[in-house]
Amino acid sequence: MPRKKYTAEFKTKVILSILQGDKEFNEICAEYNLNPSMVRKWKQDFLQNAHLAFGATAERKNAQRKEDDLKKKNDQMLKTIGQLTLERDFLQDCFRQAGEVLPKLPDFDPKG
Repeated sequence: MPRKKYTAEFKTKVILSILQGDKEFNEICAEYNLNPSMVRKWKQDFLQNAHLAFGATAERKNAQRKEDDLKKKNDQMLKTIGQLTLERDFLQDCFRQAGEVLPKLPDFDPKG
């Protein structure tokens, strides 16, 4: 018989009801048909990681700020590429109209 998987939301609900103290620990375990040692482990994990609930907001804001900065930089680079492409095309047209041979562009070296 495969083990039953419990969601984080369910585990949180059980642990919060234990911490509220309205019912006895064993009473809550019996109500949900849960093994008390498993619930003790959940409670231990919950209490050890409670500080993450407050630190995650700052980390999310920092990650969002970095993502926004990267998007701005990417947009600026795309704008520059577009401008350079227009300038190149204009200059190529000027050479064609003047009957000149188009200058050979250097080969692209992806290694830099």
